[in-house]
Amino acid sequence: MLEVKQVSKLYENDRGVHNIDFSMQRGEIVGFLGPNGAGKTTTMRMITGYLNPTHGQIWVDGHSMADNPKKARRKIGYLPETPPLYPEMTVQAYLRFIANLRDVPAREQKLRVGEAIDKLGLQGREKQIIRSLSKGYKQRLGLAQAILHQPDLLILDEPTSGLDPKQIIEIRQLIHELGENHTVLLSTHILPEINAICNRVLIINQGRVVLDERPEHLGRTMGETFEVSLEVKGPRERILTELRSLEAVAEVKEVDAPSDVTTIAAPAAQDVFINDEASKEAATTEPPAAAETVKLLVTSADRSDIRETLFFRLAGAGYPILEMKRESLSLEDIFLKLTTDEPAEADSTPKEEVDTDA
Repeated sequence: MLEVKQVSKLYENDRGVHNIDFSMQRGEIVGFLGPNGAGKTTTMRMITGYLNPTHGQIWVDGHSMADNPKKARRKIGYLPETPPLYPEMTVQAYLRFIANLRDVPAREQKLRVGEAIDKLGLQGREKQIIRSLSKGYKQRLGLAQAILHQPDLLILDEPTSGLDPKQIIEIRQLIHELGENHTVLLSTHILPEINAICNRVLIINQGRVVLDERPEHLGRTMGETFEVSLEVKGPRERILTELRSLEAVAEVKEVDAPSDVTTIAAPAAQDVFINDEASKEAATTEPPAAAETVKLLVTSADRSDIRETLFFRLAGAGYPILEMKRESLSLEDIFLKLTTDEPAEADSTPKEEVDTDA
């Protein structure tokens, strides 16, 4: 559906994007991440034809943006970070205006406008002046204008920026539904949106793509080890010995100090009615201490899943597992790891700022 081949856009001080190379298949929802100034918006503007690349080629459904820009643009619906709205128009008049701009046939315009209004939840607001809409409804209207001409590819730049939590959830759901019929490239700074919506992640840093992977494979791509956090009931030293004896285990660490031993309070001896010597002896015996609880972080020796191995070893030894959870790098961890490797001198020498991203 989309091919971006060795695309560069160069500005002063070597800013911009450099040899961006990726493709998107039909039906994908791809999250496009990067810090401010990394080149996200520049890349999206080149894909939509608002900017011409210095080098490289962009193809949309087989149409070159350089050689056949009109045909390529007809395949694209674009929502900039600030929706391109005319505040003095009504919702319905604006959508009809966009339909004319997009060369939607006159006989189909009423149907297309009605479908966009229904799909984006704008029913009952057709006659409302745009300036009186809430920010959430303006975002909905921005999405409506992007899908009005039934494009194959949607380019969405920060579609949930500035919205309240309820509006964010609503827009995410709308984007997820749009992804059923459209290919979507979604730029966002809200990382949980990627996990909630996208089936692929692109991360750009300093104008270059540094990661292109599916969310479930991010840890493997980053060379992540397989780690499991455990909470086990039983004697600390014996549990450590059992786990460290496993060939599949590379390392066992205590997460925190062993918890304090707790006991179940027994009634005081003087409060118990004692009618024989055996009962008297039992009453004066201290109750046994409850088993301690140990919290551990266990690392696999070869990055394989060791949870079953841990379960059967500890169960066989009679030490119940109270909690077991795989630990993995979050998208936030990966994002920071890939985008905070700028050379130290970059911060010490001021450079003239060039507007390459939003």
